[in-house]
Amino acid sequence: MKFEINKIVIEDFESSLGNKYQSFQLTYQFFGKKLGTAPIILINHALTGNSIVSGKNGWWNEIVDFDKAIDLNKYTVLSINIPGNGFNDDNFIYSEKLNLGDIAHLFIKVLNKLKIFKLYAIIGGSIGGCLTWEMAAIKNDIADKIIPVASDWKANDWLLANTFLQDRILENSKDPIGDARIHAMTFYRTPESLNQRFSRSKNIEKGMYNVESWLDHHGIKLNQRFSLNSYKFLNKLLRSADITRDDSSLESKIMPSKSEIHIISVDSDIFFLPNEDKMTTLRLKKQKVKIKNHVIESIHGHDAFLIETKQISDIFTKILT
Repeated sequence: MKFEINKIVIEDFESSLGNKYQSFQLTYQFFGKKLGTAPIILINHALTGNSIVSGKNGWWNEIVDFDKAIDLNKYTVLSINIPGNGFNDDNFIYSEKLNLGDIAHLFIKVLNKLKIFKLYAIIGGSIGGCLTWEMAAIKNDIADKIIPVASDWKANDWLLANTFLQDRILENSKDPIGDARIHAMTFYRTPESLNQRFSRSKNIEKGMYNVESWLDHHGIKLNQRFSLNSYKFLNKLLRSADITRDDSSLESKIMPSKSEIHIISVDSDIFFLPNEDKMTTLRLKKQKVKIKNHVIESIHGHDAFLIETKQISDIFTKILT
């Protein structure tokens, strides 16, 4: 199954800080039904992800495919690459003056160019979920259903601390991508997940513990497909997540929306904390926002949104009916 990668140019873009850019080239992919023939779902990818959400190499292909929870027989699925993620954007100029809200504005401009003025749903995982919140805050009528997964509408102090350390590793390490990835993986999983999986077993051939070999493998793998500039830029975007950066409130940003909001949390997530989602849900419920907090039960922490495909599929099936 082949899916075409499309390109689109956004011209004369001005960032939230007033910086002007002559043009941005973004890439995107469609999956499933032909555009204009079915409800459209936009899926926003995670930090080291890309627009390949389905098919043989799709990072969510257990969930997005024909006869899966996000059924390509029923929906048109669109995924846009975050500019700077290193996937078909070799000419991208990395800018520290862009924040995640600017990326949300770019995505909305892509939708407008494609003449997509209303989505059935926006779904995003991790930074893709933060981006989903940003898009919903900018354009309150953008989708019937807003579904952020393992994410938040702002970078809290815990996330700022983590991304600060990631940035230090990326700036100072002899193997920046590998070392930053190894550090990140210890936050994406939990102690229980790693202990249960490896049980202090050793890789005799390599002369190291299997958990060390596994972490080393992830560092090497990311080095092969991700550039240092991409990692630095996406890390800065993650720490910039904040729909209230203009000193407004969460309530004022989301209350005008008529969308259903379905927050999906992971009970063991130590990266995006589930208690933050509970507080967000309570705050918005008080303002009569149509919001529900769904919880994935897992020992695997943040990465459960990629691992617990049965639970996620069941949640999506209920939400999307």
